[in-house]
Amino acid sequence: MKNNEGQVMFPPPGKTPREDTLAVMKFYELPEKFPAAVLKEAKSVVKLLEKPGKRLDLRKQFIFTCDPETARDYDDALSLGKDRRGNMVLGVHIADVSHFVRPGSAIDREAARRSTSVYFADRVLPMLPDELCNGVCSLVPNEDRLAFSVFMTFDKSGKMIARSFAKSIIRSKARFTYEQVMRVISTKGKMKDKSVSAVAKRTILAVNSLAARLRASRFAAGALDIEIPEAEVILDKFGEMSGIVTRPYDESHQMVEECMVAANEAVATELWTKGVKILARLHEPPDEEKLLMLRADMRSLGVKMGNISNQKVFAQFLKTIKQNPLYPTLSTMVLRSMKRALYDPEKIGHFGLAKRFYAHFTSPIRRYPDLTLHRQLAKYLEGGNARVPAKTLSKWAEHSSEREEKAAEAERALLEIKKFRLLESQLNSGRVIVYDGVISKCAPFGCFVEIPEIAASGLVHVSHLSNKFVRFSEDDHSLSATGGLRWKIGDAIKVRVSNVDFRQRRIDFIPVGMRERRGWRR
Repeated sequence: MKNNEGQVMFPPPGKTPREDTLAVMKFYELPEKFPAAVLKEAKSVVKLLEKPGKRLDLRKQFIFTCDPETARDYDDALSLGKDRRGNMVLGVHIADVSHFVRPGSAIDREAARRSTSVYFADRVLPMLPDELCNGVCSLVPNEDRLAFSVFMTFDKSGKMIARSFAKSIIRSKARFTYEQVMRVISTKGKMKDKSVSAVAKRTILAVNSLAARLRASRFAAGALDIEIPEAEVILDKFGEMSGIVTRPYDESHQMVEECMVAANEAVATELWTKGVKILARLHEPPDEEKLLMLRADMRSLGVKMGNISNQKVFAQFLKTIKQNPLYPTLSTMVLRSMKRALYDPEKIGHFGLAKRFYAHFTSPIRRYPDLTLHRQLAKYLEGGNARVPAKTLSKWAEHSSEREEKAAEAERALLEIKKFRLLESQLNSGRVIVYDGVISKCAPFGCFVEIPEIAASGLVHVSHLSNKFVRFSEDDHSLSATGGLRWKIGDAIKVRVSNVDFRQRRIDFIPVGMRERRGWRR
């Protein structure tokens, strides 16, 4: 968030760690509670579950969900079958939120205003009231639920040859965690776990096999494979950070992701090619200027990129650097050169996914653009007018993109506050903790260091590098000093915290173990 002078503003911490989230919510003007009218309406609309209307009955099919262990709202489920020719038919079943949230209702107005759920380390600010997101809209196992199903037929090569859509009623047969699904995949179904049936194992392995082909095809088309582990902050009962857990991005996550990407693409393709403008999920190629800067930074590290203006060359470059010991730094540099994905009513296409047509359809419980797409697809299937006035779409696109960015900023802000509290407590207590860091950027005044262990970054000032004059090289963005000392992007460095500035959100580090190096004297 910036002020009128364009300066970045940071939310203050709470009076106590437990109040940090409330402080961030207040700063970003995020609603803590739902209006009374919305809560009252939520209690009444749950009865609509008993009035499903005309739907495709899929309750006898084996349909399952796969989500994180801590998830409470299950908005997508999967199934797999075959057509008469033996082709695979993947079913992606999404919670039919549009059945319960009608346009213009109190719930709809509030959902549109929020536009997205916000996920903090200690709570969730949902887009929809609990009766819906964790109740009748959640595809819990062994209960009838209303869904919007996308059926995609793939040939043996993994090419989508047909697609269809239907309002449905399902009854999920199993709720699996990513860990359970990964055990099935890693053991090829031979693990001994009575909670996973033989049918479930066969289905999971078949879906994963199809997803692997879809993934390979996507990358062959030029999709960008950038894996940045997602860090989750662990808080103790006092609201203080006690550690960070890195969420794995294994085959179980990739399986679900590929199925969702395929469904999003299928819906976007169907509507856009039939002349129905939608809230496209637009991701444009990076600007040439950004690519030139990225190429220069990579060259300073001795990394060759080739003609990265060509998307397939770019994708191949990302593949080659995965084995590079500097990969975390390199991938972060690549991400910084990318444009931000947003919602757009006039242009469509997703550079990162290598998709010509793409939109968000698979998470209507937590994203309003998905809900609007559900409504348009429903009208389209009914033969009605699925078109939305251009001005309305533009308004939705701008608002949804802004709310998404604000939610992301708020989530990052809370994580930063928790990390700053942790480092500040180390200073106040006199504890000296040495971190293994990596230099991510050099400037005339010092070098910036990333600390993977706590997903934090800070500055080592030149005055702490050497008592000799430190020179900055424009050619390779490195620092050097008399005595053969040199610091460049990607170098490993051990540091300790020397200062924490909450107001400016700045961390200062001091190198550890520098005294033995030439050119350094206290």
